[in-house]
Amino acid sequence: MAGLIKREDIDEVRQRTDIKEVVDGYVTLKGAGLGTYKGLCPFHDERSPSFTVRPQVGRYHCFGCGEDGDAISFVQKMDHTSFHEAVEKLAARIGYELRYEDGGSGPNREEVGKRQRLLDAHKIADEFFRSQLLTPGAAEGRNFLDGRGFDRAAAEQFGVGYAPQGWDALLKHLRGRGFTDQELKLTGMFSEGNRGIYDRFRGRLIWPIRDIAGDTIGFGARKLYEDDQGPKYLNTPETTLYKKSQVLYGIDLAKRNIAKERQLVVVEGYTDVMACHLAGVATAVATCGTAFGTEHIKIARRLLSDDGSGGEVIFTFDGDAAGQKAALRAFEEDQRFTAQTYVAVEPTGADPCDLRQTRGDAAVRELIGSRRPLFEFAIKAALRRHNLDTVEGRVAALREAAPVVAQIRDAGMRPAYTRELAGWLGTPIEEVSRSVGAAAKRAATGGQPPSGTSAAAAQQPRGSAADGQAAPGQAMAGQAAGAPPSGAPAFMRPDPRDPVAAMERQALEVVLQEPGVLDGAAWPQFEASYFSTPAYAAVHTAIRATGPGPAADPVGWVEHIRQEVPEPLRALVSELAVTPLPANTPEAMQRYCRDILARLFELQITRIKAEKMGQLQRLDAAAHPEDFQRLNRELMQLEMQRRALRSDG
Repeated sequence: MAGLIKREDIDEVRQRTDIKEVVDGYVTLKGAGLGTYKGLCPFHDERSPSFTVRPQVGRYHCFGCGEDGDAISFVQKMDHTSFHEAVEKLAARIGYELRYEDGGSGPNREEVGKRQRLLDAHKIADEFFRSQLLTPGAAEGRNFLDGRGFDRAAAEQFGVGYAPQGWDALLKHLRGRGFTDQELKLTGMFSEGNRGIYDRFRGRLIWPIRDIAGDTIGFGARKLYEDDQGPKYLNTPETTLYKKSQVLYGIDLAKRNIAKERQLVVVEGYTDVMACHLAGVATAVATCGTAFGTEHIKIARRLLSDDGSGGEVIFTFDGDAAGQKAALRAFEEDQRFTAQTYVAVEPTGADPCDLRQTRGDAAVRELIGSRRPLFEFAIKAALRRHNLDTVEGRVAALREAAPVVAQIRDAGMRPAYTRELAGWLGTPIEEVSRSVGAAAKRAATGGQPPSGTSAAAAQQPRGSAADGQAAPGQAMAGQAAGAPPSGAPAFMRPDPRDPVAAMERQALEVVLQEPGVLDGAAWPQFEASYFSTPAYAAVHTAIRATGPGPAADPVGWVEHIRQEVPEPLRALVSELAVTPLPANTPEAMQRYCRDILARLFELQITRIKAEKMGQLQRLDAAAHPEDFQRLNRELMQLEMQRRALRSDG
């Protein structure tokens, strides 16, 4: 048996090891006073750095979770090694030769921990695959690399290798190095059949997957031959070393640049990582057969020192549907970062590898430089799912996009993107602001629309018909309990402080109480008007369905309208029909009614102008000159109508 390491040698290793250099391999440290460094704790998830290192005394301590120790215990915990293995690893790091009690020479290969045996097997397999890339049988693999712009130096830089065609080339090699079949089964590099184990990777190009410390823990293999019935890419299965949800390909090469530049670029494949690094984007990594998830974020945040002081995470995805879906999945994890998240998508859909091959290194750097905020990508993805040339489509798009804008953490950018969204939709900024504000309130309180509540109603502020509380000076509209009958829609009371909602209410009051004002051309204008407040929109729909009010029977007309609206709004119709209007004489009443309708119609013109401006912004003038001219003419006509309304008023 191997002897114990001499106590004085352990002390010597501990004293000579720079604990900051060791910790730097896993955690980004920043100066926090004379001789003190801080970073995000690697032992628990935190948003503010509380992991503190004092190189002068060779110790670390986390004020968040209480973990502490020296360089040896740090390596033990991070690499899951025994005390002996940690000391030996640190001794090798500083070039110190250890001595053992009772003449021992240290543990031999059979006595080391299971993890170290697995690491040794992977290291030897890595060397074997790389050596095979230079053999005549690997010509197809070399052609693949050449065809994608990677020369021999690039292959060596990233450790690319080749798995020979055949069933046991690696198996024989590792058996010859003293590994038993039982040990090899645990590596994930072999499959098992009726005749025993055989090579998992055969006739494929091989990329070594390494952990943050640089140890090979798995492999990714690319199909080269048509008769290979396996998947295009085949990775190591889950093992005690390899957990795909915790692995980022290229992290060993990128970690220092990530920490230095406060940037992490997430690409989709091994060749994309290679292309980025060779093009000068040395912060690129890739997931290995899985989506970028929570465990990956923990790694990224520690390297970025994601403590709210900056940094950026840039996702690159293909421009196809799968790429968009992946980007939206990434956006779902956005709130776990304090760093700003971006997405970079090449317009033609080319990935970084294709881009470098066809347009050179500069094009890859330009792609990363063209990044756009991930929330902007999510907003536009929401808009693409709807027909923005219809009112219904724009309303649905606003309902979907408003919560995305509300999630923007930068309070200074939120209003800017609210304005952008209004422009893209061709919807008044006030309406978009209300929707974003309502979404932000729901997110802050964790509130969800009650069962049966429509998405449109959920966008409105509290204080609407049927929410159980009447606004000052207004009668209750809806059921006293605030809950509609089963299956009936719910309508929230419009906020009386909302100027648009107030104007819509005043217009309905005028129409219900003075239906004669809608004679002539006024009725078509009223019928075409758009009401943004759900409760008032329902009343407006009922009025249109009933038709112009007859002067002989206004009571029956109002009752007809009451029966036309959903049950919870019938009290609201009565309320609107009896609310006193601010006029003391017939002349004043006529002026008031005319002015209110003029404001309603002007708002409608403003809305239509915004819609057409949105169409104009989305239109390629060079490709559609006739449509461009038509929209400009229509905008001029609308402006003339608006001025005429003001002149009449």
